[in-house]
Amino acid sequence: MVAVWISKECHAPKVDEIIQSSSMAACLLQRRSPARKSPDHDLLGLHWPSPPRNIFLLKKTHAPHIDEPFLDYIHHIQSSYPNISLIFEPSLAHDLHSALPFPIYTRTSSPPSASTPDYASKVDLTSTLGGDGTILRASSLFASSPSVPPILSFSMGTLGFLGEWKFSEHKKAFRQVYMSGASASYPNSALGASKEGWSGDAHKGRYMGSGRNARILLRNRLRLSVRDAAENGEAKGRASQTPVHALNEVILHRGRSPHLALLSIHIGSPPRVSTSTTTSARAGDEEPQEPVWHHLTTTLSDGIIISTPTGSTAYSLSSGGAIVHPLVNSLLITPICPRSLSFRPLVLPADAPIRLVFEEANRAERIDVSVDGEMRDVGLGRGGELVVGAEGIVGGRHEGPGSSGGGKEWRGGVPTVVGGRGQSGGDGWVGGLNGLLKFNYPMGEE
Repeated sequence: MVAVWISKECHAPKVDEIIQSSSMAACLLQRRSPARKSPDHDLLGLHWPSPPRNIFLLKKTHAPHIDEPFLDYIHHIQSSYPNISLIFEPSLAHDLHSALPFPIYTRTSSPPSASTPDYASKVDLTSTLGGDGTILRASSLFASSPSVPPILSFSMGTLGFLGEWKFSEHKKAFRQVYMSGASASYPNSALGASKEGWSGDAHKGRYMGSGRNARILLRNRLRLSVRDAAENGEAKGRASQTPVHALNEVILHRGRSPHLALLSIHIGSPPRVSTSTTTSARAGDEEPQEPVWHHLTTTLSDGIIISTPTGSTAYSLSSGGAIVHPLVNSLLITPICPRSLSFRPLVLPADAPIRLVFEEANRAERIDVSVDGEMRDVGLGRGGELVVGAEGIVGGRHEGPGSSGGGKEWRGGVPTVVGGRGQSGGDGWVGGLNGLLKFNYPMGEE
């Protein structure tokens, strides 16, 4: 499906006549909190090499109470930042088409074209209004891309554990994100960024002061590939699709089958880093080498969850898994209703890949595969396998020992703009556990 960006008037000119490609990727810089002398929980500073131009807006579906705030947000961006182009998903753009007096942009169906850019090449910033599911939806639109634009989220959903900002703060939040990179924003060359930056004179009055640039929590993603059993003469284990990424989890589940699933779990030895590898290599540019696999166990259960630390507070938590801080570089294996009571959830290092095999001895022909809540169309057949590992992150402090972390382009992970609970210098994750999940809340108290 070709990506054609159209205006409100529904013309369909060439892509570059409507909307330019995105600005240079935002740089994520190591920084220290202005309010503390110690490092601020490894959060990163956001720095735009040039003003962000293309903003992708999403909202929670089937939620009428969000419609009016969403329109207010759209009008605020268009009136206060007229040079910004607003991008929407096709269905939402269709609904908004007659309600807005200015052009908006979306993707429409056209004949395939290899030269047509995708969302990743167009979008500078994504902003969501809704709950955690809306953030996952935004992330899933970049599932096949090695880089994801920063996500600015406003919590208006059911739980909102991932949502960082209240909607009442939307003007302040957007201003802070937009101005991260203006010349006045980085007076300290110790941060590793150029003092020049881009001029913020055109937006005078919107700058919030030195040291108040947006802060980023870089959330790890899973990198996964499905390998079906031998079919039509092909070798068994050959990847049947391009590897995709998941922010929360990937799940194998028996679905409608009345029978427990027989699954083998294998843990791979962490890959050795070649001495010829340079720090300039980019995440996702090369296929990882096949690890040495070690059989962990074979289980009868309803299924298996492989999750990131971000996903540890979702289905994995409901299935008895551990809660893991998003800055802990790890993978979680959580069984779903295993027959054996001795199969307990595991936390593994992120560089240890996991292989799940749907054994030939299963009664069911296939097992369902779900990636961040989206069901795979076909599922995994008998003898097929799912290989899951952590996505590599390249840039800044992840480059290696001694890296300055200044001004490098980051690839990998999902950069989320920190605000609300975490903006004051404290740990918003702890606030989320206490305020939203009611961690260790005494029984019987209001």
